Amino acid sequence: MLKPWIEAQARLVEVAAGRAPADLVIRGGKWVNVHTREVIPDTDIAVADGRVAYVGPDASPSIGPGTQVIGAGGRFMVPGLIDAHMHVESGMLTPAGFAAAVIPHGTTTIFHDPHEIANVLGLEGVRLMRDESLLQPISMFTQMPSCAPSAPGLETTGQPITEGEVAQAMGWEGIIGLGEMMNFPGVASGDRQMLAEIAATRAAGKTVGGHYASPDLGRPFHAYVAGGANDDHETTTEAQGIARVRQGMGCMMRLGSAWYDVESQITAITEKGLDPRFFILCTDDSHSGTLVNDGHMNRVVRHAIDCGCDPLIAIQMATINSASHFGLERELGSITPGRRADVILTSDLHSLPVEAVIAQGQLVAEDGRLLVDCPRIDWPETARQSVHLGKTIAAADFEARAQGDSALVRVIGVVENQAPTRALTAELPIREGVIEPEGGTCHIALVERHRGTGGVVNGFVSGFGYQGRMAVASTVAHDSHHMIVVGTCRENMAAAANHLASIGGGVTVFRDGAELASVALPIAGLMSDRPAPEMADAAQGIVKAMQDCGCTLNNAYMQHSLLALVVIPELRISDLGIVDVTRFELVDLVVGDAEASAWADADCADKP
Repeated sequence: MLKPWIEAQARLVEVAAGRAPADLVIRGGKWVNVHTREVIPDTDIAVADGRVAYVGPDASPSIGPGTQVIGAGGRFMVPGLIDAHMHVESGMLTPAGFAAAVIPHGTTTIFHDPHEIANVLGLEGVRLMRDESLLQPISMFTQMPSCAPSAPGLETTGQPITEGEVAQAMGWEGIIGLGEMMNFPGVASGDRQMLAEIAATRAAGKTVGGHYASPDLGRPFHAYVAGGANDDHETTTEAQGIARVRQGMGCMMRLGSAWYDVESQITAITEKGLDPRFFILCTDDSHSGTLVNDGHMNRVVRHAIDCGCDPLIAIQMATINSASHFGLERELGSITPGRRADVILTSDLHSLPVEAVIAQGQLVAEDGRLLVDCPRIDWPETARQSVHLGKTIAAADFEARAQGDSALVRVIGVVENQAPTRALTAELPIREGVIEPEGGTCHIALVERHRGTGGVVNGFVSGFGYQGRMAVASTVAHDSHHMIVVGTCRENMAAAANHLASIGGGVTVFRDGAELASVALPIAGLMSDRPAPEMADAAQGIVKAMQDCGCTLNNAYMQHSLLALVVIPELRISDLGIVDVTRFELVDLVVGDAEASAWADADCADKP
């Protein structure tokens, strides 16, 4: 069992000196030392009270009658992998289910930001996530969400987070810092609440997560950095990543289920030869199918290596770099005395097969099998009853009305494998006063689901490739997590929306009036307490159903769930209307004559 270092210190000394038996000894491995970036053969590790006591050529003096001995057999001994930025809810799992899914892949530490549930349940949702995280056999640190709503004035969340709540949470056990500060225009303009949240975090000696989702590296970027953010995971190019590191920020390069941002940035290390200390690997968002079938941080490390990165540097970026970023380099991130005994045994540093996982001195997985329990909390009914539409949704609720024979409308353009969208326009026909999509453009609607107002905001989206009479609906809709419905047919959209309300939230696909696939997410409309393999199968059913409806995008569901993310350019939808994220303002769905004329004169109106 893991003890605080101060309580374990005396015993660690005795075990290291060979005067007392260890709890666990790993013998005969190749020590991957992330402090010196070298591999040291013929090394033993002795563990006591969940911590490394000794790393050296011979731990036999520390072996007693009750010592568990694991033979490394010449395999590499790698520090347990760390995910420096992610959202548990994106896996459709609670912290316990997520831990159970990733432990066999070698993840032994997670820094997670539960701002998804915070937008639904507020501070109580954060506490519930923190409570279950603390029960896990791996290290799960919680970041206090900073922005609920993510952009005040542009969306309405279920429960707003206040600066007082942020300051309060900084004193909680298990809270490691502030979650991603998404309101980057607020910080850059000196918004009092945003600066106060950052100040409270820094005053507590904790780390501020960043989120600067703009290509502008001018004065707004410098103002944001000056505001106190310590990292950023929204970088997508080499130049953006280098700009962050030059300013002293950690550049978090992500490979999630839909974000492929490592390859475009790792050239800063592999080609330009920059110091890798401030470059960090993370996942951000991984759904259960990715976790079960492809892996977690081991997948990210393998990908970095495939992109030309030295394996030892890739491992550093998923271990010691992450630990140092959060000020925990003396607690975890390396196989050295005093640190948590988090170790992976692997026979190859390039393909990184995870053959055994030790977390906090306990063998927790072997050959892909989980060997420990991941305890759950008893989620209250308030968390399980979170979808409140206020009425039965009808097809007419999805009508976007206008006058005339046609209308120039704004269209959200989906970009495959990236979080940003494009702000497009399309000239669509009007029939009986209703704007009708055509030519690859679909309906999109946001249905308010927190307060039961019955509100519906309508718009248009392109890029999914849907065909026939169909609809996809989800209560996972970053970040305010209302209900997002996309479809080609208003009747199917209504059927999908009402079905989700009846099952307490989740994701569903309808075609020709019938349900093709559904995933029930009864906890906050975001998560399930079912096992990860079961959720992966259900999620795969959604993927197949979307493909059967004509969609060819990679991980199209992730793109669907981000259509209301009003802090990432260029165009989004919220419960308050259509949002131009380049200007951070609400705009009309139908482009006015004066604006259309100006666009025509400038020849700058994109078409889907």
